[in-house]
Amino acid sequence: MTAVKAALLSFAMLSAIVIGGLGIYAADAAGDHNVVDGYGVTAASY
Repeated sequence: MTAVKAALLSFAMLSAIVIGGLGIYAADAAGDHNVVDGYGVTAASY
């Protein structure tokens, strides 16, 4: 693998991680959405 291909792959992977994180943040910040962690535990606030 050349250095250019490795750099492009790294950039694509980091971009996907950032976009996924922003999507999770946006879903958690939604109005009537309960925050759920990876184990199915919710933090309901009343």
